Amino acid sequence: MRRLVIAAAALVAAAGSTGIAFAITGGGPDGNGHPEVGALLAPVAFSDGTWEECTGTLISPTVFLTAAHCDEGLSRVAVTFDSSYNSATGKTYWGTWHANPNFRKAQGDPYDIAVVVLDSPVANISPARLPKLGSLDNLKNGDIITAVGYGAQSVTMGKGGATFHYADIRYVATGSVNAMTPAWLRASMNPATGDGGTCYGDSGGPNFLGDTNIIAGTTITGDFVCRATNVDYRLDTASAQNFLAQYVTLP
Repeated sequence: MRRLVIAAAALVAAAGSTGIAFAITGGGPDGNGHPEVGALLAPVAFSDGTWEECTGTLISPTVFLTAAHCDEGLSRVAVTFDSSYNSATGKTYWGTWHANPNFRKAQGDPYDIAVVVLDSPVANISPARLPKLGSLDNLKNGDIITAVGYGAQSVTMGKGGATFHYADIRYVATGSVNAMTPAWLRASMNPATGDGGTCYGDSGGPNFLGDTNIIAGTTITGDFVCRATNVDYRLDTASAQNFLAQYVTLP
Protein backbone atom coordinates (compact mmCIF):
# COMPACT_ATOMS: atom_id res chain seq x y z
CA MET A 1 0.00 0.00 0.00
CA ARG A 2 1.03 3.65 0.15
CA ARG A 3 3.26 2.77 3.08
CA LEU A 4 5.82 0.26 4.11
CA VAL A 5 4.74 -2.29 6.70
CA ILE A 6 5.35 -0.15 9.78
CA ALA A 7 3.11 0.36 12.81
CA ALA A 8 1.59 3.84 12.68
CA ALA A 9 1.73 4.28 16.44
CA ALA A 10 5.43 3.56 16.46
CA LEU A 11 5.92 5.99 13.61
CA VAL A 12 4.32 8.81 15.54
CA ALA A 13 6.23 7.92 18.68
CA ALA A 14 9.51 7.96 16.80
CA ALA A 15 8.86 11.29 15.09
CA GLY A 16 10.84 14.08 16.60
CA SER A 17 9.91 17.72 17.21
CA THR A 18 12.79 19.46 15.51
CA GLY A 19 10.57 21.22 12.98
CA ILE A 20 12.97 20.59 10.10
CA ALA A 21 12.29 19.18 6.65
CA PHE A 22 14.71 16.97 4.77
CA ALA A 23 14.96 14.81 1.65
CA ILE A 24 14.06 11.55 3.28
CA THR A 25 15.55 9.09 0.79
CA GLY A 26 18.71 11.03 0.05
CA GLY A 27 18.13 10.67 -3.68
CA GLY A 28 16.73 12.69 -6.56
CA PRO A 29 14.34 12.55 -9.52
CA ASP A 30 15.01 9.54 -11.75
CA GLY A 31 13.86 11.11 -15.02
CA ASN A 32 14.38 8.50 -17.74
CA GLY A 33 16.98 6.56 -15.76
CA HIS A 34 14.72 3.58 -15.00
CA PRO A 35 11.76 3.59 -17.41
CA GLU A 36 10.96 -0.02 -16.45
CA VAL A 37 9.99 1.13 -12.93
CA GLY A 38 6.34 2.08 -12.56
CA ALA A 39 3.68 2.79 -9.98
CA LEU A 40 0.59 0.91 -8.88
CA LEU A 41 -2.16 3.52 -8.95
CA ALA A 42 -4.77 3.87 -6.24
CA PRO A 43 -8.42 3.51 -7.38
CA VAL A 44 -9.13 7.03 -6.05
CA ALA A 45 -6.80 9.93 -5.31
CA PHE A 46 -5.34 10.36 -1.85
CA SER A 47 -6.29 13.42 0.18
CA ASP A 48 -3.27 15.32 -1.16
CA GLY A 49 -4.32 14.66 -4.75
CA THR A 50 -1.61 12.10 -5.53
CA TRP A 51 -2.25 8.63 -6.95
CA GLU A 52 0.76 6.35 -6.49
CA GLU A 53 0.00 3.64 -3.92
CA CYS A 54 3.01 1.37 -4.45
CA THR A 55 5.92 0.90 -6.80
CA GLY A 56 6.77 -1.98 -9.11
CA THR A 57 8.87 -3.10 -12.06
CA LEU A 58 8.23 -4.42 -15.54
CA ILE A 59 9.86 -7.88 -15.66
CA SER A 60 8.39 -8.96 -19.01
CA PRO A 61 6.40 -7.01 -21.60
CA THR A 62 3.19 -8.05 -19.84
CA VAL A 63 4.21 -8.63 -16.20
CA PHE A 64 4.60 -5.95 -13.51
CA LEU A 65 6.25 -7.07 -10.26
CA THR A 66 5.25 -5.57 -6.89
CA ALA A 67 4.47 -6.59 -3.28
CA ALA A 68 1.53 -8.65 -2.05
CA HIS A 69 0.82 -6.19 0.78
CA CYS A 70 -0.02 -3.59 -1.90
CA ASP A 71 -3.30 -5.43 -2.50
CA GLU A 72 -6.13 -2.97 -3.16
CA GLY A 73 -8.81 -5.63 -2.80
CA LEU A 74 -9.46 -5.44 -6.53
CA SER A 75 -8.82 -7.95 -9.28
CA ARG A 76 -8.32 -5.23 -11.88
CA VAL A 77 -5.68 -2.56 -11.27
CA ALA A 78 -3.85 0.18 -13.17
CA VAL A 79 -0.16 1.03 -13.36
CA THR A 80 1.85 3.82 -14.97
CA PHE A 81 5.46 4.15 -16.07
CA ASP A 82 5.40 7.94 -16.31
CA SER A 83 8.35 9.38 -14.40
CA SER A 84 6.08 12.24 -13.31
CA TYR A 85 2.44 11.19 -13.26
CA ASN A 86 -0.49 13.49 -14.01
CA SER A 87 -3.92 11.86 -13.65
CA ALA A 88 -5.40 14.01 -16.43
CA THR A 89 -2.74 13.32 -19.06
CA GLY A 90 -0.77 10.33 -17.79
CA LYS A 91 -0.54 6.99 -19.56
CA THR A 92 -1.92 3.97 -17.71
CA TYR A 93 -1.93 0.22 -18.30
CA TRP A 94 -4.60 -2.08 -16.90
CA GLY A 95 -4.09 -5.64 -15.78
CA THR A 96 -5.12 -8.43 -13.42
CA TRP A 97 -3.78 -8.71 -9.87
CA HIS A 98 -2.10 -11.96 -8.73
CA ALA A 99 -0.57 -12.18 -5.24
CA ASN A 100 1.25 -15.11 -3.70
CA PRO A 101 -1.53 -17.00 -1.87
CA ASN A 102 0.94 -17.81 0.93
CA PHE A 103 1.43 -14.12 1.79
CA ARG A 104 1.75 -13.56 5.52
CA LYS A 105 3.39 -11.01 7.77
CA ALA A 106 6.22 -13.18 9.04
CA GLN A 107 9.90 -12.59 9.59
CA GLY A 108 11.04 -15.93 8.20
CA ASP A 109 9.52 -15.78 4.72
CA PRO A 110 6.53 -13.47 4.22
CA TYR A 111 5.85 -14.53 0.61
CA ASP A 112 5.23 -10.80 0.08
CA ILE A 113 5.26 -10.82 -3.69
CA ALA A 114 2.68 -10.14 -6.39
CA VAL A 115 2.39 -9.41 -10.08
CA VAL A 116 0.01 -7.56 -12.35
CA VAL A 117 -0.50 -9.37 -15.64
CA LEU A 118 -1.10 -6.55 -18.10
CA ASP A 119 -3.76 -6.73 -20.78
CA SER A 120 -1.34 -5.67 -23.52
CA PRO A 121 2.46 -5.64 -23.84
CA VAL A 122 4.25 -2.46 -22.89
CA ALA A 123 6.07 -1.13 -25.92
CA ASN A 124 9.42 0.66 -25.98
CA ILE A 125 10.42 -0.25 -22.41
CA SER A 126 12.97 -3.01 -21.80
CA PRO A 127 12.04 -5.17 -18.78
CA ALA A 128 14.34 -5.47 -15.80
CA ARG A 129 16.11 -8.75 -15.12
CA LEU A 130 15.63 -11.17 -12.24
CA PRO A 131 18.53 -12.72 -10.32
CA LYS A 132 19.47 -16.37 -10.65
CA LEU A 133 18.52 -18.74 -7.86
CA GLY A 134 20.86 -18.24 -4.88
CA SER A 135 22.92 -15.62 -6.70
CA LEU A 136 22.72 -13.07 -3.88
CA ASP A 137 24.40 -15.31 -1.34
CA ASN A 138 27.75 -13.72 -2.16
CA LEU A 139 26.67 -10.12 -1.59
CA LYS A 140 28.94 -8.39 0.92
CA ASN A 141 28.43 -5.56 3.36
CA GLY A 142 29.06 -2.32 1.52
CA ASP A 143 27.88 -3.56 -1.90
CA ILE A 144 25.78 -0.90 -3.62
CA ILE A 145 22.02 -1.22 -3.98
CA THR A 146 20.05 1.20 -6.17
CA ALA A 147 16.49 1.81 -4.98
CA VAL A 148 13.85 3.32 -7.25
CA GLY A 149 10.31 4.29 -6.38
CA TYR A 150 7.46 6.78 -6.21
CA GLY A 151 7.31 7.01 -2.41
CA ALA A 152 7.59 10.04 -0.15
CA GLN A 153 10.47 12.32 -1.02
CA SER A 154 10.47 14.48 2.12
CA VAL A 155 9.11 14.65 5.64
CA THR A 156 8.25 17.50 7.94
CA MET A 157 8.98 16.81 11.58
CA GLY A 158 6.83 18.76 14.01
CA LYS A 159 5.10 18.63 17.35
CA GLY A 160 2.23 16.68 15.83
CA GLY A 161 4.56 14.01 14.46
CA ALA A 162 5.79 13.32 10.96
CA THR A 163 4.14 14.51 7.76
CA PHE A 164 5.24 12.76 4.59
CA HIS A 165 5.20 14.62 1.28
CA TYR A 166 4.50 13.02 -2.11
CA ALA A 167 4.88 14.40 -5.62
CA ASP A 168 3.95 11.46 -7.90
CA ILE A 169 7.53 11.51 -9.20
CA ARG A 170 9.88 8.54 -9.65
CA TYR A 171 13.00 8.94 -7.50
CA VAL A 172 16.29 7.03 -7.28
CA ALA A 173 18.84 6.64 -4.49
CA THR A 174 21.77 4.38 -3.67
CA GLY A 175 22.38 2.56 -0.40
CA SER A 176 24.74 -0.15 0.76
CA VAL A 177 24.16 -3.73 1.91
CA ASN A 178 24.54 -4.16 5.66
CA ALA A 179 22.93 -7.56 6.34
CA MET A 180 21.59 -10.64 4.55
CA THR A 181 19.22 -13.37 5.77
CA PRO A 182 17.69 -16.28 3.83
CA ALA A 183 14.68 -14.11 2.86
CA TRP A 184 15.82 -10.53 3.37
CA LEU A 185 18.34 -8.03 2.09
CA ARG A 186 18.91 -5.09 4.41
CA ALA A 187 20.59 -1.95 3.14
CA SER A 188 21.79 1.19 4.89
CA MET A 189 19.96 4.35 3.90
CA ASN A 190 21.63 6.50 6.55
CA PRO A 191 22.29 9.97 5.11
CA ALA A 192 25.12 10.45 7.61
CA THR A 193 27.09 7.82 5.69
CA GLY A 194 26.05 9.08 2.25
CA ASP A 195 23.38 6.42 1.74
CA GLY A 196 19.82 6.86 0.53
CA GLY A 197 16.89 4.49 0.35
CA THR A 198 13.14 3.99 0.41
CA CYS A 199 10.05 5.31 2.14
CA TYR A 200 6.26 5.00 2.25
CA GLY A 201 4.93 4.34 -1.26
CA ASP A 202 8.11 2.59 -2.42
CA SER A 203 6.77 -0.82 -1.36
CA GLY A 204 7.08 -3.39 -4.13
CA GLY A 205 9.67 -1.32 -5.93
CA PRO A 206 13.04 -2.57 -7.13
CA ASN A 207 16.42 -2.52 -5.45
CA PHE A 208 18.92 -3.10 -8.24
CA LEU A 209 22.37 -4.61 -7.93
CA GLY A 210 24.68 -1.61 -8.28
CA ASP A 211 24.13 0.07 -11.62
CA THR A 212 22.70 -3.04 -13.32
CA ASN A 213 19.06 -3.73 -14.17
CA ILE A 214 19.04 -6.92 -12.07
CA ILE A 215 16.53 -6.66 -9.22
CA ALA A 216 18.05 -8.00 -6.03
CA GLY A 217 14.91 -7.49 -3.96
CA THR A 218 11.64 -5.61 -3.66
CA THR A 219 11.06 -2.97 -0.99
CA ILE A 220 8.92 -4.24 1.88
CA THR A 221 9.65 -2.27 5.03
CA GLY A 222 12.10 -0.03 6.82
CA ASP A 223 12.58 2.15 9.86
CA PHE A 224 10.02 4.58 11.25
CA VAL A 225 11.08 7.77 9.47
CA CYS A 226 12.96 6.34 6.50
CA ARG A 227 16.47 7.27 7.61
CA ALA A 228 18.20 4.06 8.68
CA THR A 229 17.44 0.72 6.99
CA ASN A 230 15.77 -0.35 3.76
CA VAL A 231 14.45 -3.93 4.12
CA ASP A 232 13.90 -5.87 0.89
CA TYR A 233 12.46 -9.26 -0.06
CA ARG A 234 15.09 -11.29 -1.91
CA LEU A 235 14.14 -12.47 -5.39
CA ASP A 236 16.77 -15.19 -5.65
CA THR A 237 15.03 -17.51 -3.16
CA ALA A 238 13.21 -20.70 -4.11
CA SER A 239 9.88 -19.38 -2.79
CA ALA A 240 10.10 -16.11 -4.72
CA GLN A 241 11.19 -17.84 -7.90
CA ASN A 242 8.56 -20.58 -7.64
CA PHE A 243 5.90 -17.88 -7.64
CA LEU A 244 7.48 -15.87 -10.46
CA ALA A 245 7.97 -18.95 -12.64
CA GLN A 246 4.20 -19.03 -13.16
CA TYR A 247 4.40 -15.72 -15.04
CA VAL A 248 7.88 -15.23 -16.50
CA THR A 249 10.84 -17.22 -17.73
CA LEU A 250 13.50 -17.31 -15.01
CA PRO A 251 17.21 -16.76 -15.70
